[in-house]
Formats: sequence, C-alpha cells, structure tokens
Amino acid sequence: MTQPHAVWNLSGFGDEVDPDPTIQAAVLLALGASHIEVRSAWGTNVSELAPADVERLKAILDEKGLKVSAVASPIGKVDVTLPVEHEVARLRQIISVAQALETKYIRIFSFYRAEGQSQEDIRDAVMERMSALAGVAAAAGVVLLHENEKGIFGDTPDRVLDIMETVNSPALRVAWDNANFVQVGVKPYTEGYAMLRPYLEYLQVKDAIATTGEVVPSGEGDGELDATIAALAADGYAGFASLEPHLASAHELGGYSGPVAFGVAARAFAGLAAKNGVTLA
Repeated sequence: MTQPHAVWNLSGFGDEVDPDPTIQAAVLLALGASHIEVRSAWGTNVSELAPADVERLKAILDEKGLKVSAVASPIGKVDVTLPVEHEVARLRQIISVAQALETKYIRIFSFYRAEGQSQEDIRDAVMERMSALAGVAAAAGVVLLHENEKGIFGDTPDRVLDIMETVNSPALRVAWDNANFVQVGVKPYTEGYAMLRPYLEYLQVKDAIATTGEVVPSGEGDGELDATIAALAADGYAGFASLEPHLASAHELGGYSGPVAFGVAARAFAGLAAKNGVTLA
C-alpha cells in the first residue's frame, strides 16, 4: 500500500513569535509557512484592533506575501452568564476584521461556567449562544472554528460533538487541538478522532504531556499527533495546519514562544508531517 500524499497549508499564531507583525511574518516565511493566524498585532487583541490598524496589518502581510488562515478571536472565552448579545456584538466586529484580512475562518470557544456549576448546568445556555453565533456567521459567509480549550464547555470530544450536532450549522466546525485534549485527560486520536472527524476543518498544532499538562513540540508528548496526522492524510484532509507552540509562556488569552522556540516547534511538526507523507506549503 502506498503512503497517502497530502498537501497542507502551513500557518501559525504570529503573536507567539513577536508582537510586531513584520517580525511575525518574516519568521513564518522563513519556516516555510504560506499563511498566518492572527490573534493580536502590536500587543492588541484582534477583537480590539482599530480599522486603521487592520488595514496596516493587511498591507504588511500583502507585502510579505502571507495570507491569513484564520482570525483567532477570544469569542466564547467568557462566563456563560453574560448576555447572548455580548458575544454576538463582539463577533460582528471580528467578522469585519476577518473580511478585511480576507479569511473566512474565525476561531471561537464555548464558554466558561461559574464556580459551583457543572457542565450540564450550563449546557442549554451554551447551545443558545453557540447557535446565535453560528447564525450570525452563516449570514456573513464566515465559518466559526470551535477550539477545544481546557475548562470551557466543549473541552472533551463528547461535548464538542454535542455542540456540533445540536447547533447543526455548516458555519460551525471543529478546530482540533491535540494538546488541549491531553490537558483534560483525553487520548485525542484514540478517544476523539473518529467521533469528530466529520466536523474537523482546521488543525492547531501542539502537543502536551499527560502527567503535567506541559506543552511540548509535536511528537514529544501524549497528544497522539503521529496517529492524528497519519489519519488526516489518509482521510484526504487538505486544510490548514496552524502552529501554536506555547513553548515559552502562556497567558489568559494566548501564549508566547519567541522565534527560536517557534522554530523548534515548526521543525518537530515538519518531521512528523514528512514521515506521514504530508507536504507543508
């Protein structure tokens, strides 16, 4: 049997390299990326970027020849007791950013619960909000990518599936993150891949060690990245692989690696990709 050959578009979280988009772009290009994932620029989160700054960012990326794979928004990384309209309004603003940057993908989350609440307690409120967000996205022609972040409602494969089946919108898909699953005690490929593959539209690349939750380069942790990459290649996945190394430090709305650690993460992933017949472009 011949090994499958797949071509994936390599991207990465620019703000893990440096706050300056010019440096972000230079490093990503040096690592062979064709795209960048935009979470913040000049230290300002994408949800708060002024239109003039979005234009300036687009001009820098155009000059470097980098396209935007996704806008990594903080939508849904808030307490579920906030009114539905709170995140809907923020999403409308971020959609304008995504459109200006010429990407159809916006990363989102599925809400935190208050202390003393169970995930089941907030399920209906989560579904109401995710459905509202998906409706706005569908009307605007963009696709929301739900990231399985630790601690939100959709942090385990079964609850991510619950969201996808309940909302049931082509404007809501899965951004798959192996490391985040590890951090909630899940074996990503073994326990989640078959269940979520029909909805999987974006790969966020990081790995983690199960005993400590520490984020490590691809293949050095318990994230089953080798098996995941092999399965995606065999399935004909042809989307983005976005590096989110988190190797130096992490903070509430993101992480940081710096250029050197980012390069370590990129090379580790490239090795696994090549082993499984995947070309990164």
